[in-house]
Amino acid sequence: MEHSITVAQALIIALWVALVESRALGYATLNLRFSPLMTGLVVGLVMGDVPTAMIATASIQLIYMGMIAPGGAMPSEPAVATAIAVPVAILGGLKPTEAIAVAVPVGLLGSYLYQFRFFLNTFITRLTDKYAAQLNDKGLNFSIIILPTIISFALFTPAMFIALYYGTPVIAKFTATLSGGRIFHILDVIGGGLAALGIALILQVIGKKKYLVFFLLAYFVSVMLQPLKINTVTFAIIGTIVAYLYILVTGEKTETN
Repeated sequence: MEHSITVAQALIIALWVALVESRALGYATLNLRFSPLMTGLVVGLVMGDVPTAMIATASIQLIYMGMIAPGGAMPSEPAVATAIAVPVAILGGLKPTEAIAVAVPVGLLGSYLYQFRFFLNTFITRLTDKYAAQLNDKGLNFSIIILPTIISFALFTPAMFIALYYGTPVIAKFTATLSGGRIFHILDVIGGGLAALGIALILQVIGKKKYLVFFLLAYFVSVMLQPLKINTVTFAIIGTIVAYLYILVTGEKTETN
């Protein structure tokens, strides 16, 4: 297997991460930043292996499901983690849980880079105050939206390009030499544990005790029907039907009372 990434591939992925981290498109890019799935799709398209990319990204998504971002800051940057871990998984032939072990430290480093972006933006506040005192709409638009976006691209594009073009092949070669060994077995176990932790966190955040029975029902149904190789769409339809029946029954009970 060739463990390399082209200049064009590294540049496109780097520009995508810079766009997501800049939040130039408002809440659209904010959601893209918090969810690795779209970044994984872009990486898969660029690398020419969408199935492998999405399988690895789905596992990475699990560890970020329960994370919150107070003030817009996260302890780990999902977009940065995915942009590095997924190419490594594709080039090195990693399992999804092994890709998680790569994504966690990379995402932590990405959070420091994002905090440095905040630091750079503090130098714009004087300019913003000046335009606000002058009631200059165009100036405020420049200092609040355009200039921070330029700073984000200037910061993330070269950093991600260097990490992708020079760092990803090295990590892929290193992981390929260790594939099947004890270290990778440890990474596999840790990655699976982190995914389970992500699910537990999201249940703790949005779950209610009276609804846990539906979670258990879905789990045991998926285990029992696994030999039939039923896809996710079928499970989604079954879940929708169960939810509709629950609302129908509880609604009729309320009307009767």
